[in-house]
This record gives sequence, structure tokens and C-alpha cells, in this order.
Amino acid sequence: MTLRTTLDFLLLDWLDAPALSARPRFAEHSAETFGAVLDTCERIARDRFAPYNRLVDTQEPRTEVGPDGALRVVLPEATHAAHAAYAQSGMLGAAQDAEVGGMQLPYTIEAAANAFFAHASVSIGSGMLTTGNANLLMVHGTPAQQRVFAAKEFAGEWSGTMCLSEPQAGSSLSDVTTRAVPDGDGFVADPLGPRYRLRGHKMWISAGEHELTDNIVHLVLAKIADDQGLLVPGVKGISLFVVPKRLVGADGRLTGSRNDVVLAGLNHKCGWRGTTNTLLNFGEGQFPVRPGQAGVACGAGLDGQGAGAVGYLVGQPGKGLQCMFHMMNEARIGVGMAATMLGMAGYDAALAYAKQRPQGRPMGPGGKDPAQPQVRIIEHADVKRMLLAQKSYCEGALALELYCARLVDEQHTGAPDAADQARLLLEVLTPIAKSWPSEWCLEANSLAIQVHGGYGYTRDFPVEQYWRDNRLNMIHEGTHGIQAMDLLGRKVLMEEGRGLQLLGERIATTVQAAQALAPTLPASHGQEMVAQAQALARSWCQVGEATQAAWASGQAQRALANAVPYLQAFGHTVLAWVWLDVACAVYRNDPELLIAENLGRTCAGAYFYHYELPKVPAWLGVVSRADMLCADLPEAAF
Repeated sequence: MTLRTTLDFLLLDWLDAPALSARPRFAEHSAETFGAVLDTCERIARDRFAPYNRLVDTQEPRTEVGPDGALRVVLPEATHAAHAAYAQSGMLGAAQDAEVGGMQLPYTIEAAANAFFAHASVSIGSGMLTTGNANLLMVHGTPAQQRVFAAKEFAGEWSGTMCLSEPQAGSSLSDVTTRAVPDGDGFVADPLGPRYRLRGHKMWISAGEHELTDNIVHLVLAKIADDQGLLVPGVKGISLFVVPKRLVGADGRLTGSRNDVVLAGLNHKCGWRGTTNTLLNFGEGQFPVRPGQAGVACGAGLDGQGAGAVGYLVGQPGKGLQCMFHMMNEARIGVGMAATMLGMAGYDAALAYAKQRPQGRPMGPGGKDPAQPQVRIIEHADVKRMLLAQKSYCEGALALELYCARLVDEQHTGAPDAADQARLLLEVLTPIAKSWPSEWCLEANSLAIQVHGGYGYTRDFPVEQYWRDNRLNMIHEGTHGIQAMDLLGRKVLMEEGRGLQLLGERIATTVQAAQALAPTLPASHGQEMVAQAQALARSWCQVGEATQAAWASGQAQRALANAVPYLQAFGHTVLAWVWLDVACAVYRNDPELLIAENLGRTCAGAYFYHYELPKVPAWLGVVSRADMLCADLPEAAF
């Protein structure tokens, strides 16, 4: 079973993606055009990305001093070719309006098409941050910012970043110290928006410096200083700014001058080595932009001499974090897809290895006969267990990511009630879509190494790189713990728990559909469907009870002490629901499971119910009894 056949099943037989063509926005599309997009991306990923996955891991980015005296990043030529091919495909602006050069492609299809690139080489990257950056500007930016910055990003001429974290403040955005002050006359007169000068440092900025594009559009969180030069404490004082690497005019043309934002150094990572990860300095004076230079109006700036990087306010002052969440939530689904595809790549490698690696002999009535030829390791039960675990994690996660992408399309193009329901379901499911694949597809990569045995721990096979690449996904775009606190502390409570209720209704619908379908199936299949439906209903009931128990005291510290076990239990229940819903689609089309791929899908789902869903009560137990063992342990005990 290939990635393409799995995508085709999920898009056509499960999500009925071609039905989106009946909506005015997607009227120019059909199953054929969707297929053509997938064909193109599959080809580019195969030809331009996959052959160089090991190359970009071993020849990681390095720096050198450029002609202008600043550090610049040197990347392998293969990275330049891959980026160019991706940009030329039109996928950077695939979901955008035709008037701005987009394809008006459903996000469901865009997400599926991008899966090929993550599967081929997540380390090379395929423009996730650039697209998210431009999409944010299309919602929150001014018309000039959209015309000058977003349009260039969609065309692949410029690239984009998100600059949130700082060396002293990783996930704690309320503690950012990058500051911004109005820049004289440009505060009100600049056609690109209110102009500020920024000074500070940003850390962990992916693709923060390179020469793949003519310009880099940084979206930077900073605090606007008050009249006394003080920064407002907390997240309410955070604003969002466009800070281009190279200064631009109102017509979108480069002025030829550098902005005062420069590379301070690279972070040398465990994985994702093909993508630069940087520390950036804003307003340190290496490229001071003086009053009147490159169209910049006269103004005092930060130090009376115009010091500071030029930035343009996006949205309203103090509302930067709300704007940035538009990009962050999109990135979280992208991270989940990246984790899924890394797990899938490891599974594909492990499956291929298990099919050709001979070792051991079958057990007969009298024991093993050494005179018999060796068998391939895929014939051993424990290897089958490890492969089936990987399949259940990765294909289940892929279904979840595409379901979330389908909700995005529903939110943007559905009838008002359906759109609002999709919005709330996305709120609840986004922490799961990001975190669940990050944990369990990483476990799939670990199992892929195990299937390879000692060879898996060497660089002779790709599975060790897949594990290293995937280990990042539990950290970036909101760590595992942050996603857990977001889920239990906010998402399941928001709007009086309506999102949780909506998810429960979707789960109940699947349970009922499975129970109704079961009598029409061969006996063994029907019995399995009923058992799974009953197990899912019990698990969801336990999630609801644990949610209420966690908040029974009304004390957030007690409720959130075991947020991660809650996240794990919630995620496993959601994946069980996805697998049962997928099984319903399989059995409707192939009740006898005559197609081997369908047998594989139902067995992967059965594995999840037999081996994984039983973990849920143990996780929820510590949540329900508000176990404070970890929270109360004094530091000295460590």
C-alpha cells in the first residue's frame, strides 16, 4: 500500500472530497483536477526532495561572511532546486483566490498534496511557514501589506518566518522583551502601515536566514513601549509587525538596502538539519537605517538617530498574539502532518526491510528445525506486531490530519451553522492534531529502528534520521505540555463546553453507524465492529467523567497537574473514533474485505482497539483522582 493509495482512499471514499466541487469557491475543480494536483506534487517530491534527504542531513547549513559583511547561510544546491520546483508548482498559494494567483484549492487537497513533500524530506521543507505567514497577512494585514508582502510569498519570490520565541523566553510569550517605538512621521504616513523601529533578539527562527529567495518577511512579536519607555507586562501588550530582511518600497520593489535584522548564529539540531534554525538580532546597528534612507521618513527612532529595524504594524496595537494564533494554529496542523509523514516514511522502510531480511526459522511441532531455510522476519509475530502498531499510528494520524483539513474547508465555505460547528471542532481537535502524531508517530519511528535491529541504529539505513527529525515535533509550535494545558484548561471548557459536546455528537454518530452496519457484515467482522463501537462509547464516557472530575475543585493547579495524561487519553479516544469511522467507509465499499488494502486498514484499526485503547483508563485514573504526586514532590527529593 503506497501513500498515494492511502490518500486516495481517505479523500475519495472516506471524506468525499470531490463533493466540495459543488461549492461556488471550488466550482472549477473536480476529482480529476484534485488528482492532477496530487500527481504533480508526488512527482516533484519524488524527483526533487526524496533523493536529497540524506544529503541535507549530512551537509547541514553553515555560515560564511557575505560581501556586505553580514553572516549568510550556505545551503546545498539541491535545496535551492527543491524550493524552486515547489514554488513553481503553485502550492504556496494553492488555497488563495484566483485574483491573487491562487488555485482556490480546498485546504483538504492542499494538505494531502503537501504530505508528499513531508514524506520525501521534511528536512528540506516545503514552505509551510511562508504560506502561513502570507495567509495571516491576507486576514489581518492591510491591503498594501497583502499586495507587497503576501503576494510575493505566494509567488515564491520571497519567503516568510514567524518570530515569537526569545533566548530568555521560549514558550513564555508574556516575557518577550523585543520592543517597538513609533518611527516619527512614518508612524502615520507610510503606505505600508504604521511604521515602528524594533530592537531585540529572536531565537529558534526556522528559515530565518538563507538565500533561497530575494527577501525574507519576518512576522515579529514585540511590545510597544509606553511614553516612559516601559513595556506592558503580560501578553496583552504584544503587537505584531512585518519586518522585511530587505527594505521595500510601497510598490513592492526592493530598495537595495538591508534592514537592520541580521543573523547572529545557527542552532545545530538533532534533526531537521536541512532547515536553517537561527538566532536573529533586530536593531543592533549592523545595518542602521537612517532617517530618509530608502524612503524611510525622518523620525527619532529608538536612540534619536533612527536606530532599530524597520517594522510595519499588523492589525491593532496590543492584539498581536491574536493575529499570530492564525499562523500558529495553521502551523500546528502542519507539524502534525510532518510528524505523521515521518512516521509513515519509517514504516515504509521497516516494511520493506522486514519483507527481505531472512532470520530465524519457523516453530514446528518438535521445535525449530535448523535444516530448514530461514524465514523473512515479517513472518514473526512480534515483527508483525511492531509493523501493525506503526501502521495504526501513522495511517490513523493521517486520517485525523485530513479530517481537520476538511473542517477548515467547512469553516470557510459551509453553511453558517456547519461553519460554526467546524470552527469549534477545530478548536478542540487542534491540540490533538499537533500533539498526538508528534508522540505516537515518533514511537512508530522507534519501532521502525527496532524492526531493523542493529542496522536501524546505523546511518546505513534512513530510520535513525526519521527518528531524529521527528523528535522535534513534540517541542516546536507549542510543546506537548502546553498543548495538554490548552486542551484541558481552555479548549474543552470554551463556550460552556460546546466544542466538547459537538465532538461527542460526532463520536455518537459513528458508534451508531457501526452498530447499524454490523448485522450486514460477515459474522466475525460484525462482531468486531460492535465490540469497537461499545469500547469507543465507554472510552468517550470516561473522558467526559474525567473532565468533570479534573475541574471538580475549581482549582486550575489541581486540574492541570495531570494535563498530559488527559491529552494522551483524549487523543487515543479521538484516534479510536477516526479508525472506527474509517472502518465504516471500508465495509460499505468492501464488506467481505476482498481487497488486501482494506483488510490492512481494518486490521490496523483492530490493533488500535485491542492494544492501544485499553491504555485510556490508566491515564484518566490519575486525572480523575487529581493525583498530586508529581506536583507536590519537593525539589530536594530529586
